[in-house]
Amino acid sequence: MPTPNEDDHDNPATEATGRTSRGIQSVEVGGQLLKALARSGRRMALKDLARDADMTPAKAHPYLVSFGKLGLIEQDPVSGHYGLGQLAVQLGLISLQQVDPVRLAIAELPALALAMGCTVSAAVWGGAGPIIVRVEEGPRAVNVTMRHGIPASLRHTGTGKVFAAYLPAAQVQAALVAQGEPDAWADPAFQAELARIRETGLSQVNQELIAGISAMAVPVFDGFGRLALAIAVMGPSADIDLHPDSAQARTLKALGQTLSARLGAPAVA
Repeated sequence: MPTPNEDDHDNPATEATGRTSRGIQSVEVGGQLLKALARSGRRMALKDLARDADMTPAKAHPYLVSFGKLGLIEQDPVSGHYGLGQLAVQLGLISLQQVDPVRLAIAELPALALAMGCTVSAAVWGGAGPIIVRVEEGPRAVNVTMRHGIPASLRHTGTGKVFAAYLPAAQVQAALVAQGEPDAWADPAFQAELARIRETGLSQVNQELIAGISAMAVPVFDGFGRLALAIAVMGPSADIDLHPDSAQARTLKALGQTLSARLGAPAVA
């Protein structure tokens, strides 16, 4: 593996001044192989892995040998293909344990409220249904009883429909019964709506609970592909464009995807 020059190392004096410090180029180059494996999600032949990392097989091989010694890479003894090793798996699991999805989401809500011009919220599953854990008021106040700790309807709110779309059916059915909606799960219109949410990644509510108030919500997934929370925006119907390709919808979906990526979820194609 190439040995970096002395100038390649971080300069503490440079870091102290707040200016951008230099890294070790060979580490950054070799790291492209790890990124290529992470993007692929499967074991890869040397030539394919090198191509995706934009280097030749001859250049890639020494990096793979060194990564193998560290446990970041492992080679299948039968196929010869390379995959992420035990240390890479351990680092990933530790990273997931250290990330708090609620904290990440809450930090993004003020900027989202300003960008959307509406009230936004974050909700998690509370055992018997979705629970709103944070509300950030937008520039225009919404005359709706929406505060921390209140449950969200699975049938009639954007937040609730996200959970209904992505959680196990039995779990959702039990919660619907608890919310006084025992027949909702069997409603073909509700099932069609949940299918659209899974297809578009966006939940939309057009004045269902309160006249003149509409909402949208998106899912946030963790590194295991499980629904971690829902981010929602609500406000006067005149201020919210519910079209899936509207600027507001794209902004909301982009935040959901960004938070999911930070939690380790696979990138959405």
